[in-house]
Formats: sequence, C-alpha cells, structure tokens
Amino acid sequence: MAFTDANVPEQKGKVFIVTGGNSGVGYALVNFLYSTGAIVYMASRSKEKAEKAIAEIEAATPAPKLPGIIKFLKLDLNDLLSVKAAAAEFAKQETKVDVLFNNAGIGARNVGPGAKTVQGLDVMFGVHCVATLLFTINLLPQLRAASTGGNSARVVWTSSFLAEGASPNNGIELKCLDSGYPDLDKNYAMSKVGAWMIGREFAKRYGEDGIISVTQNPGGLKTGAYAGLSSTASFFVNLLLSEPKFGAYTNLYAGFSGDITLENNGAYVIPWGRLRDNKNCPRKDIIKAMTDEDKGGLGYPRKLWEYCEAKWAESGV
Repeated sequence: MAFTDANVPEQKGKVFIVTGGNSGVGYALVNFLYSTGAIVYMASRSKEKAEKAIAEIEAATPAPKLPGIIKFLKLDLNDLLSVKAAAAEFAKQETKVDVLFNNAGIGARNVGPGAKTVQGLDVMFGVHCVATLLFTINLLPQLRAASTGGNSARVVWTSSFLAEGASPNNGIELKCLDSGYPDLDKNYAMSKVGAWMIGREFAKRYGEDGIISVTQNPGGLKTGAYAGLSSTASFFVNLLLSEPKFGAYTNLYAGFSGDITLENNGAYVIPWGRLRDNKNCPRKDIIKAMTDEDKGGLGYPRKLWEYCEAKWAESGV
C-alpha cells in the first residue's frame, strides 16, 4: 500500500468536508481525518444517521492521540435548495475549507429507471453532477480563502471503474442528460464520467485561484453501490470487492499526496492511490470527448458544465 492514513500528517487547524460521510467510504474517510486533529464536516441527509456515526467514531478505542472535531452538516444532493442551504450554513461557521471530498452518491441499482430529483432532474446526473457542482461552486469563497500563502485547497471528485467499463461511446450521450439512460448501469456510469469531466473543467476554470481539482476512482468496494443485486449475484460480487477503507485510502491520496499539484491540476487517481495519465486510459473515446474542441476534441466538459448552469437557472438557485 503506497498511501494510507499513516502518510497523512497532523492537520490541526485544517477544515475538511466529506459528503456522504455517515457510511461506507465516507465514514472511513471521516474516521481517518478525525485522527489528524482537523475539523471535519460530515455532510449527510440524515441528522440521526450522521450523529450516530459521529458518536461511534468518537467513542472508538483506542482513542487517537490527536482527536479532531466532527460536525454534522445537513446536505441532500437530491434537492438543489438543500444544497444551497448547506453551503450557506457552512459559511456561517467557517471561513475556509482546505479539502472538499465530494464522496456522496447513489448506487447504480439503488433507484429505478426514470427516477428524478426534487427539481425533476435525472437522479444520477442530478446528484453526481448538477448538485455536486452547485455545492462546490457555492463553497468557492472558502476554497479561495484556503488557497493563500502558498497553500492550495483541493476538491476531490468521485468517479467509478464503471465510468470506463459501462459507459457508452464518448462516455456520455448528451441527449440523455434530461431523461437518463434506460440501462441502470450505463446511466450510473455516464454520471460518473460526468463527475470526471466536471473535475477537469473545474481545474481549468479555478486553477488560477490556486485550487486543485482531482478526480478519483475509489475502486470496487463493499458499499451500498451494489444494493439491488440478487443474493446470488451479491455473493459472487463481494468476493471481488474490498473494504471501504481502501476507497478512503484512494481519497486520502487525492486529498493530500504531494504528487498532485497545480502543475497537473485535473489529475485522475486510480485505486488505491496512483496517478494515471491520459495515454494510459483504455477509453480513448472518453479522453477525446474531454479534450477541448479547438484541440481536436469534443469539448464535453464545457458542455456538461453549461448544462448544469442551465439547470440551476431553471430551478431558481
């Protein structure tokens, strides 16, 4: 293992947000960050579940040598109004955020075909792209505040191995953004390609502010992402999956490794904490789709970003 919690030094005085932090990878990540002495916001839909998770982490033995502070932040990515409210509430409490871990998501089979968000968006694109970008944009003042004095705040976006394994040609079918793709796995995969593309576009737009944007594939993990499979399928799938803490290791690498700088802003991280450049990506069609049109690509990141902005405007946020 190249990068684990043992590689993360003391973070006292730092502020982190982990979306979807009450279970799975997010829970493991909050647990690791708590041991660094930092202030960690567990951004989740359910206050009850979050407070239970926080109590478990704080009561665990042996206690860390330098315990931090974990705070609950109500965030429902299924509702854009909740997203704006969460960012506003955070701004009341903190002036900066050093690393934003955009971990929260919905498993491919956790919803049925045609599922919609509160604002009527396809639930996969609505949560993984439109809402997650809105939350991040509304935290720009705090991200910029952390990117001073030679420091760089980071935004960590979450993709998936299915982004390359199950998505259609070019990674996304733009005509399906509103309706969603009828195949559940492909629809999930497209939204995770979308998160990757948004991570690239964010780096291009805000790198000059000193903010690092990095996308990570946390790996195949024993989390809720595979809920909905039959018991037989679940048994065999679980044989191939790793514990959530390994996905947290990938996030820690993305959030703290010195390998990632403003020089390679927009980087892509694969399990369990390794950089992968474009030439080693097996999906050359996705790389072409992510490339700017004036460089021979399809310019999908900009188009997807503008799609998100249009949906915010339509929703009045």
